[in-house]
Amino acid sequence: MKTFEVRFRYQDRNQGPVESTVKVDASSLPGAVGKAARDFVKKLDRKQRFDMNKNGLEISTKAVEGQEAQEAQAGTAS
Repeated sequence: MKTFEVRFRYQDRNQGPVESTVKVDASSLPGAVGKAARDFVKKLDRKQRFDMNKNGLEISTKAVEGQEAQEAQAGTAS
């Protein structure tokens, strides 16, 4: 499993731009985006979902090396 950091951004009617970052473990990039999107949308109320759908949702993703991968590399280097 790989760790991905998925960032969501949308325009809220009261707060202005709203940003949220979710770290998720998945085997592929599309799986990570799907998992993170489900978790993100579950936390929104009805008006926030409407704003997100009306103004658009910006999604950006990057792969993050986990602690386990770094420890494994350090262990093999010794």
